[in-house]
Amino acid sequence: MDQTTPQRVVVMTGATSGLGAHALRRIAAQPDTRVVVGARGSGRTAPHGVEVRPLDLASLESVRAFADAVISRLDGARIDMLVLNAGMQTADTGRRSADGYELTFAVNHLAHYLLARLLAPHLADQGRLVITTSDTHDPAIAPIAPKTLDPQILAHPRKSGFGTGMRAYSASKLCNLLTAQSFAALDEIKARRITVIAFNPGLTGGTSLSRDASPAMRAVVTLLMRTVFRVVGRFRPEYVMGTPERSGELLADASLGNLTPPPGRIYLSLVKGEPTFPDPSELARSQDARDLLWRESAVMVGID
Repeated sequence: MDQTTPQRVVVMTGATSGLGAHALRRIAAQPDTRVVVGARGSGRTAPHGVEVRPLDLASLESVRAFADAVISRLDGARIDMLVLNAGMQTADTGRRSADGYELTFAVNHLAHYLLARLLAPHLADQGRLVITTSDTHDPAIAPIAPKTLDPQILAHPRKSGFGTGMRAYSASKLCNLLTAQSFAALDEIKARRITVIAFNPGLTGGTSLSRDASPAMRAVVTLLMRTVFRVVGRFRPEYVMGTPERSGELLADASLGNLTPPPGRIYLSLVKGEPTFPDPSELARSQDARDLLWRESAVMVGID
């Protein structure tokens, strides 16, 4: 890269809609910042100067091609911020990725696990790795949250049907948190003082998570948010709906280094739009679960 190239480099997924788009605008507005975004399809809009590269998270081949393109385009420059924010949920677990894995698990977890493994060696010293998770991973908050972890069942579920899609989503968010824990525990990450953050935006309206769901399912979710969640939110602040603008603002702050968890913690959870740093679920803190997921995921994506 020549002397006119901006000094700070950001690579993002999930940056063209919802809270990610708001985060992108704040990040791209920073001086001397170069942003590369991975996005599916064509015609994606982005702030002036942001480079949008093709990325289909439902295909591990596409993930590898995106990583190769990023590394090639940076020409030896380091990535200061790797922000893995993309996510999806479906009505059930009947759909499969290009590689034959359950789609939500493949997109939300496997693709980002592989992308992080491929790009982590190219992170700058004292850089930041931010992975978006959700408090739906925690049984204390969401009754559908997983109480056990079996990566093979998540990749190849034995049943489908109503409700399985939301359970798959919460399990994938557990996987995001465990992946963040694994990276934070790596000796190289520690030695290079790279900050790892698992970011929970909280219940947020106006996202595109359910873009692939049926109109009926989207209507059900909208109804729940406008009725049941409003009532529950009076007693459980985690169920108070936030805005994509506020969630995006805090995702940008976490990525830019304006917001950092206390020492020894990586989980940043928004509650009523404000940052908190609670313990994640017991399962999310399990070293055995963390190591199992890392090993099984490495085999699934074909990486050592």
